Amino acid sequence: MKINFGLFFIAFFFTPAANASTSDVATVPSISTISRLAVAAIKEKVAAPDNTQVNIMPQRLDSRINRPRCFSPVRVEIATQRAIKRNNTVKVSCTSPDLDYPWQIFISVKVDILYPVVVATAILGPDDLLSDSNIGIEYVEQSILRGQQFDQVSQIIGARLKRRVAAKHPIFNQHICMICKGDPVSIIARSGSFHIKTVGEALQDGNIGSKIRVRNSHSQKVITAKVSAVGQVEVKM
Repeated sequence: MKINFGLFFIAFFFTPAANASTSDVATVPSISTISRLAVAAIKEKVAAPDNTQVNIMPQRLDSRINRPRCFSPVRVEIATQRAIKRNNTVKVSCTSPDLDYPWQIFISVKVDILYPVVVATAILGPDDLLSDSNIGIEYVEQSILRGQQFDQVSQIIGARLKRRVAAKHPIFNQHICMICKGDPVSIIARSGSFHIKTVGEALQDGNIGSKIRVRNSHSQKVITAKVSAVGQVEVKM
């Protein structure tokens, strides 16, 4: 998981447990310190797979915000106990000699989790064959991913599109057929280490793992077989 801090990123990491010095001298916290503490609180709790990129972006604070002197430690906590979402609220607070009550400020922090996804590198249309020349990998924000996507180009090389896909848009399972209706297919009948290979015609669209009807070109018998690769189905003997 790669984490990128947003507007107020600094070169060292600062955790909420150590979010102020131990001095008893009251000082005015800077805007950058307040934002950094909010980012650190989110970073500590955000959960994402190792292959993702995480962007943490605090709201831009107005430098004219009235900030009192604060005794250490400056406290920071996420406003709710729920899991980290795309939009979060963090409370930063402290005890101040200038006020009769604890000072606090609430900061909105946006979290984008981006996944590596196969996308079209140009506008593609129905019946276009997918290859290294027209698909690639882009990191895409998770809220856009509303289907079964692919994270490796090799997974769909040779598949055919069933609908238009705009450039830079993810290619989902429902957009393609590894085997399309009317395609010639290799039929492999397996029994242990023994197998027989013949040819046939697909009577349905199918993707890896799906079962489709296939007509054996030699016997004209219609069978149900599982799609195992582009242009290939398997049946058990």
